[in-house]
Amino acid sequence: MDLNPFRLDIDDLINEFAEGNMTLLAEMKKLWLFRKFSCIFEAKPNTKLGFFMQSLYAHCLGYMTSTASISHRLGGLYCLYCLHETQPFKPPFRIYFCIRELKRLKELVIDAKKENIRGVPLLVSSMLERNLFLYGAIDLKEGSVEERVNELTDIQNARIQHANKKLFADTEIERYMHMDMGKELEVDSLKKVSKDYSMAKELAIKGAEKVVDTQDVNHIAKDRQLIGDVISKTIEDWNLQKEMFYKKTGINELEMLENQSLEQQNSDDSDDGFGDELLQQLLSS
Repeated sequence: MDLNPFRLDIDDLINEFAEGNMTLLAEMKKLWLFRKFSCIFEAKPNTKLGFFMQSLYAHCLGYMTSTASISHRLGGLYCLYCLHETQPFKPPFRIYFCIRELKRLKELVIDAKKENIRGVPLLVSSMLERNLFLYGAIDLKEGSVEERVNELTDIQNARIQHANKKLFADTEIERYMHMDMGKELEVDSLKKVSKDYSMAKELAIKGAEKVVDTQDVNHIAKDRQLIGDVISKTIEDWNLQKEMFYKKTGINELEMLENQSLEQQNSDDSDDGFGDELLQQLLSS
């Protein structure tokens, strides 16, 4: 996947923003619309969409965390925001952030305040409150975008498992999902009863042949499909459907991932706390 054309488009946009000494989000939006920049998504690939979006985000973050002019850095932030807001993906891809980038974001807010550039703290506050960021450990300086995407995939998979656990925990559907239908219906006992009944039915009809015409009911004795066998087939179908459901959702792995889910929940809580702490620092700077 050749991402250079996309990066060059972002370069042109941010450079034009900086060359005009622009510093406001409204100015970036005006430039964005003038250049019809949302058309960048029309050339998106058919696969690896997460890799595609994180690559665009990372390029903007490179400007935002650079030592270039305040216009270049703000251009990176504004372009990052506009990419997130105009992306066609549902749900939208969140922005991967490492600790170094968060520190640089705080410094950008401080510098913007010194330059009396309004709106920057409000924008960053809104992005944090809307939880647009995913906090991770991999720094672009130390790892590739692909590593970022792999880490995000692991995070999302763990969150899906955690969500499934919450969704089905202590609910009626969980009981049915893990139910052993054979035990619930006492199928072994039922099969024995149905077999005994079938034998008794056959003996009764044969015995009746001696005294009455049983031609119209002989087919009943010949019907060898026992109710116990029907129930057994139903249970087999149930188990097959349940197994297919497990494969699609991974719910049968929840117990194996319980500790991972708990760790991820703690990590999520830490992320939220970190975001809140950062927000307080940004607003108080």
